[in-house]
Amino acid sequence: MLIDLHTHSTSSDGTETPTELIATATAAGLDVIALTDHDTTHGWDEAVAAVTATPGAPTLVRGMEMSCQGRGADGDPVTVHLLAYLFDPGHVAFAEERSRLRGEREVRLRSMIDRMAADGYDVDADTILAAAGPSAGRPHLARALVAAGVVETVDDAFTDLLRTGGTYYVEKADTPLDLAVELIADAGGVPVIAHARARTRGRLLHTDHILELAAGGRLGGLEVDHPDHSPEDADVLRDIAREHDLVVTGSSDYHGTNKTTPIAARTTAEDQFDALVSRATGVPLVVPGGRR
Repeated sequence: MLIDLHTHSTSSDGTETPTELIATATAAGLDVIALTDHDTTHGWDEAVAAVTATPGAPTLVRGMEMSCQGRGADGDPVTVHLLAYLFDPGHVAFAEERSRLRGEREVRLRSMIDRMAADGYDVDADTILAAAGPSAGRPHLARALVAAGVVETVDDAFTDLLRTGGTYYVEKADTPLDLAVELIADAGGVPVIAHARARTRGRLLHTDHILELAAGGRLGGLEVDHPDHSPEDADVLRDIAREHDLVVTGSSDYHGTNKTTPIAARTTAEDQFDALVSRATGVPLVVPGGRR
């Protein structure tokens, strides 16, 4: 089976609508796909409708990727992404935190755009935010810079102008990782730490923080097989998962044309997917009359 548990649509920083994403997944022969946009469930309904209407469409796992802050390997705070699967979107405390995070995203992006505009770059905050949708992020600004001819590619924008710690970079107040794990679990979902050893993205989450969360009993899994993980780093995470009864997931982190990684570049084993589903007590899977 082909199971990809980490993809993005235009509801956050992907370039395909949820409908287009389901079409891509169907054409690629996926059996299961998770929609995991940043800090929002906005694309869920469209994705459900697309799965229902598309012959041979994969099973849809409703999820999200949450912006968090953990303890870095150097002891300082570090940005961490936490995948949340099959949670109840109506859980009040979790819904309120998602709303706060989206507000942080807008304030942060507007500040970055205003700084760049003050330095003469051809960018406008209202225009970019209006096009960004419910979960605005740096990729939306990067695409605007490409359209304005400031840089040639989205990757070029992140290499210089939009890089973490750069001249125009602005921090946002992300959710403490321990709290995020609790919120997802309380909402009936399964929290899975995303790409925890992605060295090319910058500083890493301390493995001790992962172990502390595993010992707490509410962390559900680790995203082990990811395009940004070396085989050696994937093995480190796999060993932690094995020792602490965590689900091992694999995924492409597909963003459409925003990244070169194709859908299903990495996948999840069927037994691990079944283990993930068995740990959820929130939203059920949407199962079309298709592959699974």
